[in-house]
Amino acid sequence: MSLLFFGEMMLRLTPSIAQQQLVCAEQLSVDFAGAESNVASSLALMGHECHFVTKLPSNSLGDHGVASLKKYGIQTDYICRGGQRIGSYFIEMGMSIRPSKVVYDRAYSAFSQISNDEFDWPSILSGKRWLHVSGISPALSTQCAVETIKAVKIAKSLGVKVSFDLNYRRSLWDDSQKARDYFSEILTYSNLAFGNAGVISDVFDYQTPDISENELAQVISQHSLEHLGKTSQRSWYQANDLAKFLRAKFDVDFAMTERVHHSANQNTLTGFYITSTTCSFSAPITVEIKDRLGTGDAFAAGVLHGLERGWHGQLIAQFANAAFALAHTGIGDQNWSNEAEIQYIADGNLSGHIIR
Repeated sequence: MSLLFFGEMMLRLTPSIAQQQLVCAEQLSVDFAGAESNVASSLALMGHECHFVTKLPSNSLGDHGVASLKKYGIQTDYICRGGQRIGSYFIEMGMSIRPSKVVYDRAYSAFSQISNDEFDWPSILSGKRWLHVSGISPALSTQCAVETIKAVKIAKSLGVKVSFDLNYRRSLWDDSQKARDYFSEILTYSNLAFGNAGVISDVFDYQTPDISENELAQVISQHSLEHLGKTSQRSWYQANDLAKFLRAKFDVDFAMTERVHHSANQNTLTGFYITSTTCSFSAPITVEIKDRLGTGDAFAAGVLHGLERGWHGQLIAQFANAAFALAHTGIGDQNWSNEAEIQYIADGNLSGHIIR
């Protein structure tokens, strides 16, 4: 049994000099990445059988993209070739008070121009345990949205579990109502949703209601969480509330990250994994940031890895948050850490002392 991923893989271009601004960069480092392929690469590196479904042009850049997937151990048999170009994005890494920036150049990419019936979903999904999709694909074209919905519908009918990362990118949508309509239909066929407070607010116009300190104290007491600090108590309350909102509408489990932003180079991270019966959460990890692109995908991979291993919720949340944190410390969208390295951080080894 294996995992299947559907989405666009792009050319990633970053100034070769660390933290250099795009406006003055003369040399760019080249890599390939995408929300769904990032999750696949993490899981493949942890020993899972992963298959990627996409469309790439029949040229040297497309060939390079396929080769980049293979180096992680991802199966590429379901990749369709054709179209005119590969989508690209340019990343300017932030520093201190200057935020990171992403510039997309993906219009008319091969993936965005997919046509009906290019993918034989019943055959592709046969024997798979999970299908992972994201909210980026439906933003790229009407046919990408139609194909994503078709894939999750067929997956559901075949008993394949569906995980959906809401991944709302404001710059890709003209209308948040259209995103809400597409996301709602995808969630109807999903088992697990990934997201955060920001995306649920942007897409579904829902925010956790404010409550007083006394009201919060009563809720915390009911769940015997008095040992948590005040900030963690409110984080738990918000995560639990957002999970209830999604479960009431779509009957899905929910995994989310919380990021306390200190600067472009330092964040404090917490992970949550919430089912109909439990709300599990990690200890927070404060991390210095080398590259934050793709870090949420490392979290998603951590959750799926834990589910495939049959772990309980607390272990899943702790492991996924450790993967999330570690991904901030390397260059590139992909998280190259293996299970043992992630578990070492999940166990609380955060000093960064040399291992030899």
